[in-house]
Amino acid sequence: MRPWQWTSTRRWPHFAAQPFWLFWPEGGRVRSYAPDFFARKVDGMGVVVDCRPASRVEPCDAVAFEATARACADIGWGYRLVHGHEAVWLANVQWLAGYRHPRHLVEPVAAGLVEVFMEPMPLIKGAETVGDPIAVLPTLLHLLWSRRLEVDLAVRLDSSSIVGAAS
Repeated sequence: MRPWQWTSTRRWPHFAAQPFWLFWPEGGRVRSYAPDFFARKVDGMGVVVDCRPASRVEPCDAVAFEATARACADIGWGYRLVHGHEAVWLANVQWLAGYRHPRHLVEPVAAGLVEVFMEPMPLIKGAETVGDPIAVLPTLLHLLWSRRLEVDLAVRLDSSSIVGAAS
């Protein structure tokens, strides 16, 4: 079995951190590099992703990224070098990540929220429709994290954000 293959009981998509080592000859020596992530998309396509702020890409890093891109192309995988995220999007995702734990999912409240947000409306209005916002908001934020509800994360997440049920 090659180092970047694995088995799982889960169906696509798959995701792994530092999934394999890549070796290639360079200037009389052998270079090596472990990409940051591998993802198998729903359609079965493999994608290797490296994450590095553009300001921190040194010449030796650029060589490793190019070697990884060539290797991926040779075997039919995609390759992406990600330099960062927009600040508002990142802040929203970091906030929602605080609600990713299943303890925030109260199933009767979740069902009510999904029903209420079948018609998109402001976040706080939907929460108030289901119950006391203090009790409802953790479940609502968990549903946003788990994508059972949707919101535009490119815009600052607040009480007036328009939330809808996942399509």
